[in-house]
Amino acid sequence: MSVAKIAIIIGSTRPSRIGPSIATWLQQNLQTADLNVDILDLAKIDLPFLDERHMPSDGHYELKHTQAWSDLIQGYQGFVLLFPQYNWGYPAPLKNALDYLYSEWRGKPVSMVSYGGRGGYQAALALSLVLRGLKFNRLSNNLEISLPAAELDDQGHFKDPEKSLAPYKFDVRQLSAEFTHVLG
Repeated sequence: MSVAKIAIIIGSTRPSRIGPSIATWLQQNLQTADLNVDILDLAKIDLPFLDERHMPSDGHYELKHTQAWSDLIQGYQGFVLLFPQYNWGYPAPLKNALDYLYSEWRGKPVSMVSYGGRGGYQAALALSLVLRGLKFNRLSNNLEISLPAAELDDQGHFKDPEKSLAPYKFDVRQLSAEFTHVLG
């Protein structure tokens, strides 16, 4: 069996975000001998607001940043979308990144990992409609990570990421097994 490539896409670009530490923890716990897991940070990718003249479903990309994004995404067999809940929704940079492409997402397995004070359920619910429209293969294992204030420092970051995220380790193992099964 070949090793499948999975990308964790960090959906928030906010400077004070906690997403990168969650992504690193996810990567360490999701990766197996059968899954190679990379992190794609939308803050570093820095896509402008959607500026292609043609519909993404046409697959006709004129701009270099769109073609680079398409090439990058085509290199992965599955995705974990990692995002916070903002006002019961998901971040605009994540929606923008998804909207740039169409066929590149079609049929690929995807899991949502939302986070927030209460886990991000409303954001995941809203994003699930978008994923349906893009024809992703939505996996059954999705995480909602709660961020208890007592476990965060004055900058809003985990005091001890491993300890704070430990309750989700079993769920990540289940997700890893599901990716392996779907892509095997």
